[in-house]
Amino acid sequence: MSGTEWFAVVDSSTRSTGDRGGRRWWRDAAVYQVYPRSFADGTADGVGDFAGVLARLEHFTELGVDAVWFSPFYPSSLHDGGYDVDDFRAVDPRIGTLEQFDEIVKGLHARGIRVIVDIVPNHSSDEHVLFQAAVASSTGSPERALYHFRPGLGENGELPPSDWQSLFGGSAWTRVPDGEWYLHLFSRHQPDWNWAHPAVHEEFERTLRFWGDRGVDGFRVDVAMMLAKDMTDPLPPWAQVSAGLPMLQGGAATAAEAAFEPGSNPIFDRDEVQDIYAAWRSLFEEYDPPLAAVAEAWVPPARRARYASAQSLGQAFNFDLMAAAWRKEAFREAIDQNLGAAAEAGSSSTWVLSNHDIVRHPTRYEPETEGLSPTRRRRIGLERGRAASLLMMALPGSAYIYQGEELGLPEVLDIPESAAQDPVAGIEGVVFPTRDGSRVPLPWDRSHPSFGFGAAPAHLPQPPWFTDFAASVQRDDPRSTLSMYRRALRLRRLMDIDAPLEWTDLGAGVLAFRRGTVLSVTNFSEQPVELPPAPVLLASDLSATATLPPNTSIWLGRLD
Repeated sequence: MSGTEWFAVVDSSTRSTGDRGGRRWWRDAAVYQVYPRSFADGTADGVGDFAGVLARLEHFTELGVDAVWFSPFYPSSLHDGGYDVDDFRAVDPRIGTLEQFDEIVKGLHARGIRVIVDIVPNHSSDEHVLFQAAVASSTGSPERALYHFRPGLGENGELPPSDWQSLFGGSAWTRVPDGEWYLHLFSRHQPDWNWAHPAVHEEFERTLRFWGDRGVDGFRVDVAMMLAKDMTDPLPPWAQVSAGLPMLQGGAATAAEAAFEPGSNPIFDRDEVQDIYAAWRSLFEEYDPPLAAVAEAWVPPARRARYASAQSLGQAFNFDLMAAAWRKEAFREAIDQNLGAAAEAGSSSTWVLSNHDIVRHPTRYEPETEGLSPTRRRRIGLERGRAASLLMMALPGSAYIYQGEELGLPEVLDIPESAAQDPVAGIEGVVFPTRDGSRVPLPWDRSHPSFGFGAAPAHLPQPPWFTDFAASVQRDDPRSTLSMYRRALRLRRLMDIDAPLEWTDLGAGVLAFRRGTVLSVTNFSEQPVELPPAPVLLASDLSATATLPPNTSIWLGRLD
């Protein structure tokens, strides 16, 4: 297959309106995640911003995505990369203005692209006006009732109310000057809201309407499983609370390991959290089309269906494919399990390989074989990363693409301690190891300062090898990762979205499935494999024709 044939598969000037599913457009959407501070810098201060996004809107069109999801851009002290929110209905001045946000929505909608924004309902920043009022008030005040304040233990209340641990390390309790303690399941700068209080519900309903009225099409709900809490005394020990939780065990926990019955853990995935989302769903349905939502819910697949139901948020991330090792069996198990869970929920599955919280997938797939040079490891990791991406984009459901993934970016693993920004950097035993390496600003142009990210040095250091991954290098190269993503996303639009997945046996180490007229084949083995005779639509390695090399995916068939 020549580069010319690859380009000719589909007219690159054609794009749909991003509305293949009408009111349920999100069921099969390709969604691109923007981490605003690291996407593009338009104001020459080293930090990504809305001016940079506005200058790069055509990237989304050329790539062929259906929606863009913006990670938090709200005012923040940046103790957790913007997930410590000072004001949920404003824009951080370092990122831009509400007027620029409106321009982005207008510009993306004009291109047939939807807009999703992050909502962070489990906690606020300790700089939020309501938390500041709570600290300034007294014990038992209405202001403190919006959060979880409690007296301490010990003779003088000098000990925290329980041994609960923050997911970022250390105690989940911090003491205020008058002696009370407040709960924060993340950093001490992120106090947890008390969702048992009606005023918290009202506060977030105002926030949802604020963004819905500005034209936002949907929300990504941060740590959606943690809002509802049972704070009844006595608080159980952390060993019981944390037992068997997928979020704390990389998704591998089982119900048998849990200390509580499903739905009754004091702080994770309580049944009554669905009452919150049922109210949100009623609000979403007031819009035409209804607002979409996807839950970040680190829960077992059997519980995930609750968040993805039509009465709740409508869709929930599955991270099982993201957690799967580079093995045929691991990928097939994750796919089967999550297609089943989506069918149970009456929703569609979501597929994720990378995001702002984890190591980028080309680096995760690098082999551990001794004797390989770092360059060869990176090359194999990239081959596997491309193959996994092509496999993912052939699956039924939504595909979520993290910025830079379309460039094949590996993780930046050698950020100096002096430049680290992640609050968990250097802390042992936390849920998420340092995430700075996946948040390094993007390389747009190899010949410009900060690789085209902006006119000033980027806020996280970019390594010299970013030169090889710059978008300018890849844009016109038919063999590049960027070209592969652009072709795949356009071909994906032509697939029968209702076609079920049917597994096909092509031998050991080979994962193959058919959807309608397309056969997807991925070679997880270490040897080339013979392919059935069929037209080649797209391959992650252009040398693939009659045989499929190791660490490669291919689409065979026809699309009319």
